[in-house]
Amino acid sequence: MEAITNFILPLVQDANKYLSDYVLIILLVGAGLYFTIRTKFVQVRCFGQGMKSVFGGIKLFGGKQESGLSSFQALATAIAAQVGTGNIVGASGAILVGGPGAIFWMWIIAFLGMATIYAEAVLAQETRVVGENGEVLGGPVYYIRRAFKGAFGKGLAGFFAVAIILALGFMGSMVQSNSIAESACTAVGADYTQWGWIVGIVLAAVSAFIFIGGIKRIASVTEKLVPIMAVIFLLGGLVVLCINFKSIPATFGMIFKYAFTPSALIGGSIGYAIKTAVSQGAKRGLFSNEAGMGSTPHAHAQANVAKPHDQGVVAMIGVFIDTFVVLTMTALVVISSLFVGNGALAGANGATYEQLLEQSGISKTNAMQTAFGSAIGNGNIGSIFVAVCLLFFAYSTILGWNFFGKVNVQYLFKNSKVATVIYSVIAIGFIFLGTLLSNDLVWELTDFFNYLMVIPNVLALIPLAAIVAKASKDAKKNSVLEK
Repeated sequence: MEAITNFILPLVQDANKYLSDYVLIILLVGAGLYFTIRTKFVQVRCFGQGMKSVFGGIKLFGGKQESGLSSFQALATAIAAQVGTGNIVGASGAILVGGPGAIFWMWIIAFLGMATIYAEAVLAQETRVVGENGEVLGGPVYYIRRAFKGAFGKGLAGFFAVAIILALGFMGSMVQSNSIAESACTAVGADYTQWGWIVGIVLAAVSAFIFIGGIKRIASVTEKLVPIMAVIFLLGGLVVLCINFKSIPATFGMIFKYAFTPSALIGGSIGYAIKTAVSQGAKRGLFSNEAGMGSTPHAHAQANVAKPHDQGVVAMIGVFIDTFVVLTMTALVVISSLFVGNGALAGANGATYEQLLEQSGISKTNAMQTAFGSAIGNGNIGSIFVAVCLLFFAYSTILGWNFFGKVNVQYLFKNSKVATVIYSVIAIGFIFLGTLLSNDLVWELTDFFNYLMVIPNVLALIPLAAIVAKASKDAKKNSVLEK
């Protein structure tokens, strides 16, 4: 296994470096700016409407739908996929590699991404299909075929379907199970290489039960799990921030300072340092909120709403919660505990940033646990709390991603029940496999396939921008008439 890792890892890292530094930034920023302008800043104009739609009548029991899901169930399934290891491990990794300034660029990507995900949700609603049995199917493969006719559209949709099955159904699940197993072993002081597989068996068994129930069972679990897990994590984070309240101004100061002068911390030329901070913010932002990746439209297509715009504004709130609430809490806890004052990465004794990282033993996997333990003065309690939160976050993501992959298996194999069963069995195997592989290889493979998903998804969004702009314009017109 080690020989395979050593051979594959550098190849995937080289490919990812090019994709994340150039292709990803151009596509995500470009699409976000384009839809922000075409919809006349829908993420600002309709933010209140989205918040009211989500929190105005929130329920943990959405009720049985004849077909599809309630709007909140669809959002909960989408957030379940968005709020995962990217919010804890991914955010920590971005900070450790790109410095605290990477969080600023995550915010920028998320703000623009709110317009992109609005477009994705609207198009998912516009192009969804309802089968003879009442099953709702929708997602990028359907609007890719709308955007590009003929063989090219069919080929591009097929490419996306294969990429998302590999990225989320298989590789992505490995990231989640890997992070769950490693954080659990850290919390109890066990050797991950010896005991991680036990966690893998448990995760695989529970997953098998839920996968068999299909989207209805997944939605039933996520609509209860998502609000509870978010509240628990945020309350824990608030406790740490109350302890570190004197460090909060300096924490925000570091985020803004190192967004534009990261070389003062991570070294290298200013051009290299800024590129590193921006690319870390972009790729970890993508992994966290998934705007532009083409994953969450599968959930939003399921929503039973009056018009596509209604689910578009709900989808925007998913990105807001993911990045501006949950991920920001992670960033504030990590930076205020580890970078400010007497934190382990505060630059004591004149050591360089790389030396501090090496001396402290802090990595993206244990950074949040270390930060919690440092703040409350008890490493064991901090490790256990973060491990429990990560378990809920990562496992809910496994559920959402499995469904997204399954929709595309159904597309490729014409709703074959045999194909979906085989897919579920393979996915369960990958969940277990993730607890055996190296953390770095699992993350790099997932990043690679995530990037491949972005390309056909964004290419299809642009030609359909007129549909998105019309949905936004009609909603604005109706709002004025109602007044």
